[in-house]
Amino acid sequence: MKDNVLETIGSPLVRVDSPPGATVAAKIESKNPGGSAKDRPALAMIERAEREGEISPGDALVEPTSGNTGIGLAVVAAVKGYDLTVVMPSSKSPERRGIMKAYGADIELVEGDISDAKDRADELEAEGMFQLRQFENDANPRAHYLTTAEEILDQIGDRTVDALVAGVGTGGTITGIGRRLREAFPEMEIVAVEPADNAVLSGGEPGIDDFQGMGPGFVSPNLDTDLLDGVETVTIDEAEAECRRLAREEGIFVGQSSGASNLAAKRVAERLADPDATARDAEPGYIIEPEADDEADDAAPDDRPLVITVFWDSGERYMSTGMFE
Repeated sequence: MKDNVLETIGSPLVRVDSPPGATVAAKIESKNPGGSAKDRPALAMIERAEREGEISPGDALVEPTSGNTGIGLAVVAAVKGYDLTVVMPSSKSPERRGIMKAYGADIELVEGDISDAKDRADELEAEGMFQLRQFENDANPRAHYLTTAEEILDQIGDRTVDALVAGVGTGGTITGIGRRLREAFPEMEIVAVEPADNAVLSGGEPGIDDFQGMGPGFVSPNLDTDLLDGVETVTIDEAEAECRRLAREEGIFVGQSSGASNLAAKRVAERLADPDATARDAEPGYIIEPEADDEADDAAPDDRPLVITVFWDSGERYMSTGMFE
């Protein structure tokens, strides 16, 4: 028996539809108690602040977020007895607001993007609230180093990880998992995923903030860019189409950043399974359909390149967008 719901944080690693000759596996982070990967850093950031004597139950916390970190913090605040104010862009899904309110958090909406939410959180911090600062708090990537990555190492058994492909928001997830997995597998690739219309990691200018939870329009201090071997971009239409496919063909219900991460993971897996390929005729996001006599699939399952990705949250948080209609 667990003492409280925070002790149930953890998620399964599930094989998903993969290109011939490779295996793609995803951490299904919606299985965490708050329903996303952000439960991990939410708990870690609050517990670090407690250990350092910066906060104690009854204090007022504030954090800017597009939603999932706010939900994770709301879960932890409910268990530990903190007052939480979440500042988020008004463009983000109403489902996320409703979930945070259900856990007892106060919501303050701002016009604009996550940068505007950060500015407002700074104002509330100056008025006396304590801000967790997920974009620069190194307890964020550390949480994924200590928990998500260790779970992956346990779940893969004797297999070798050939690549980690993950979306980037705060950068905590890809940085924390990437650091730990690269210790175990020095030759592995680490590939970031970002929105095609907001591709700052690829050298573009900040653009449209369509994706919820991915592509903040700036390079977060918590993103260790030295880890990255490459960046994949995905459009919102491609990501949402992949979300629908995952739900209808694999029974996996996820949101936009997960769909984008899966498409990018398939691209990387396809390349690793066919390292001599120098060009592709397919459009970005194209899914290779396996053929029964494909020689690349003759390898034993455990010998195929293994690509790990992260499914950040559940599609239930995106119903109001109409993406599943």
